[in-house]
Amino acid sequence: MILLNLILGTFVSTVGFWILWNAASPVVVVGWALAVCAFLWWKARSVTEVWAWVTLALGLESFAWPLQRMIQLKSATETPSNDEMGAILSDVILGLFFSVFWMSFSYGLFKWAWRAPAETIRGAMSTDNVSRTAKRKKVR
Repeated sequence: MILLNLILGTFVSTVGFWILWNAASPVVVVGWALAVCAFLWWKARSVTEVWAWVTLALGLESFAWPLQRMIQLKSATETPSNDEMGAILSDVILGLFFSVFWMSFSYGLFKWAWRAPAETIRGAMSTDNVSRTAKRKKVR
């Protein structure tokens, strides 16, 4: 199950990268996909962690979108027109909104993924202690 989510997460992150750098060569996009897949294979131990890392990447890509757009428009002309300035403004607003959304979602997933094993261990320990105590009472 984790392998399927790893492949889907890599695909989602790669599509985000491809949208961000629409002029990137296919070699760069494939390199990104391989790097993301290798990173997720190395770092993610559960499905929740896979999607936490992917949503973090989406947040960073959303943050980079207005910056990339500004650099692209700045290199095309010396002074942007009013229409280009309006496009930059809408990109900045949407980019910051989606960046905050995806990073907040990622934070919640990380918090959930890293808290769950600790609670499971504590729950198992308390269950073992209860069963040991019950066995002691039966023996006496």
